[in-house]
Amino acid sequence: MATASPQQLLDDLMNTGQHQDQQQQQKFLSSLETIVLTIFLSIIIIMTVFGNLLVMVALCKDRHLRKKKTNYFIVSLAFADLLVALVVMPFAAIELTTGEWQYGEIFCLVRTSLDVLLTTASILHLCCIALDRYYAICCQPLVYRHKMTPVRVAVMLGGCWLIPTFISFLPIMQSWNAIGIEDIIEERRALIGGSNDTSCVFLVNQPYALVCSAVAFYVPLALMVLAYQRIYVTAMTHVRQIETLQRAGSAPITGTAPVVTVRSSTSSDPSDHYHLKKTTGSSSSEQGPIANSRMRVETKAAKTLAVIMGCFCLCWAPFFITNVVDPFIHYSVPWQLWTAWLWLGYINSGLNPFLYAFLNRAFRRAFLVILCCGDERYARQGSYSYGHTHRACSAASVNGTSMALRLSFLPNRSYSDNGRMMLANEQESQDSLGQL
Repeated sequence: MATASPQQLLDDLMNTGQHQDQQQQQKFLSSLETIVLTIFLSIIIIMTVFGNLLVMVALCKDRHLRKKKTNYFIVSLAFADLLVALVVMPFAAIELTTGEWQYGEIFCLVRTSLDVLLTTASILHLCCIALDRYYAICCQPLVYRHKMTPVRVAVMLGGCWLIPTFISFLPIMQSWNAIGIEDIIEERRALIGGSNDTSCVFLVNQPYALVCSAVAFYVPLALMVLAYQRIYVTAMTHVRQIETLQRAGSAPITGTAPVVTVRSSTSSDPSDHYHLKKTTGSSSSEQGPIANSRMRVETKAAKTLAVIMGCFCLCWAPFFITNVVDPFIHYSVPWQLWTAWLWLGYINSGLNPFLYAFLNRAFRRAFLVILCCGDERYARQGSYSYGHTHRACSAASVNGTSMALRLSFLPNRSYSDNGRMMLANEQESQDSLGQL
């Protein structure tokens, strides 16, 4: 029997020590990654809860916000996203950081059903908001009031919550999504070394993947693209119409004419809400600012719509594309990629308050009042009016924000009713695009 030399013993000891050091280092890195991941997911959950809760509190405290039908879609969206943050995200985060499911098979199905229900409801709310703003901007005011009655708003909101149940609890609790792929699901459980009680594996067959993805994403996406495309085209048409009217009204004339400028009700100085001045005629130099204003409106509208659609597609398109493709490639997509796409979709629930409420001036003002404990500096300013025997000013309001129209009192020329309607429509389009 050969005995090991002292050199061999020394080498074995060094190799053993190096192996132990590598194991400890890997364990440390694993623990560090878990801590960083936990902090990151916690921040996402907290920000989502805070943002959506703030939207709901603002609507409850501000009676002006409750007057606008669009805001009910926004607050219902906030409620859906709040439930995503409270009911879905925590369990997904625990499963991701611990590497196992600890709540049994039944609750796994319930959690998965709630996940599909709430995320689909959130997406359908975004679609309803786009349709509501399409009717508000692309249709005449009377048509909008006829289309968006309280009953229709209630039906649309009910549909946002009822339709997802047909692709969530009903098929998932009945295991319709697993028909034909039972063996694949069992293999996946065995691969991760778990049982029905220690793993929460959710795979879908091809029919369910196609139907669920179409209802939850592709159909709403198509409607949103069409609605926002028409909104942008209509808004730009109104901008060109108002530019034509302003150019026609800026021709030099003789005599003096009073001009009344009514400013936005967001101004903190009451004297800024109206002001009367004399003019001896308009110069053609005004055409430069008009063109610049039009360029700003077009740029802002394009950026706003790009941000809304860009965030929505960036957050949800990767998940739903993978959801459709995976059943047709024998479920070969890595679980790490699935997890990344899923959490990217969850992040959309945290972005929605910023996109649909924080960009709204009325909501921002309500948020400041809430966060500053009712500080009077941020209280809603009262509206001011200026009486005149030949009053040719009108104030319009969309989504709780006052808008001002600047009209001239000209002795030999006045705006027609059609011209005033163009002005009102253009102002509604600009303000609504700013509120998107």
